[in-house]
Amino acid sequence: MKVAVTGGNGRFGRVVIEHLVRGGYEVLNIDRTSSEAALAQAGQPVAFVSLDLADLSALIHTLEGCDAVIHLAAIPSPLSAPEPEVYVNNTVTSYNLLFAAAKLGIRKVCLASSINAIGGAYSRRARYDYFPVDERHPTYNEDAYSLSKWVMEQQADSFARRHEHMTIASLRLHGLRPPVARATLEEINRLDPTTRQRIVNHLWAYTDIDAAARACIAALHATYTGHEAFFIVAPTTIFAPDVHSAELARQFYPDVPIVGDLSGNAGFYNCAKAERLLGWRHDE
Repeated sequence: MKVAVTGGNGRFGRVVIEHLVRGGYEVLNIDRTSSEAALAQAGQPVAFVSLDLADLSALIHTLEGCDAVIHLAAIPSPLSAPEPEVYVNNTVTSYNLLFAAAKLGIRKVCLASSINAIGGAYSRRARYDYFPVDERHPTYNEDAYSLSKWVMEQQADSFARRHEHMTIASLRLHGLRPPVARATLEEINRLDPTTRQRIVNHLWAYTDIDAAARACIAALHATYTGHEAFFIVAPTTIFAPDVHSAELARQFYPDVPIVGDLSGNAGFYNCAKAERLLGWRHDE
């Protein structure tokens, strides 16, 4: 299988490509600029093309012969660029990617969405209707980045309705990082108020970067057709088991009903759908 990875020179893109190479895939790395990472891939089954995804005709030409696409290229937060630029870049490039894939008959598309598609980290005060959160939860996004991820998912719905042979997965990722020591409440409380509120907003969540890469590859082998969104998040919070999630919910979200298991340091995102449809679990 030949797999194109957009944003392959990014921190997460490099990890995804490493997993693909180890899995025996033929890989095409598409990024706007070359980098040491691209040069280091020489000698591996990885080709590199420098391309701005806003150039639709060039993108279509580049993807010819590919069997699947993992779309990671994006501006990763509303803090990384002016908000209008974040919105336009993320929505236009994801639309172009979907258009090109559909035109070329590429059936498998994996999109890097975000838990923020429903609102969260960058909201003034995140709003949740119940815990744990699942993919049926409505969106309350209010910033350009979160809105762009929600719109990307709506675009995927649209393409899936018209191109019924496609399998499109939007992976709602968050806080990609290698395994690290567990945080303590004292450490969180010492942070500045803005950062502390952002952590509360995103429900003390994280995703191991290698587990996220495995989810991208799992999406390429999904057997459903259409578009589905998936939370791809660790099954626990950033805290040790003695920091109880149910108590965090009562302290910070006292009016939000708890409708599932929040025992111990259980995570606030329900990833059962990813296990059911992708065969993916955060902890192998």
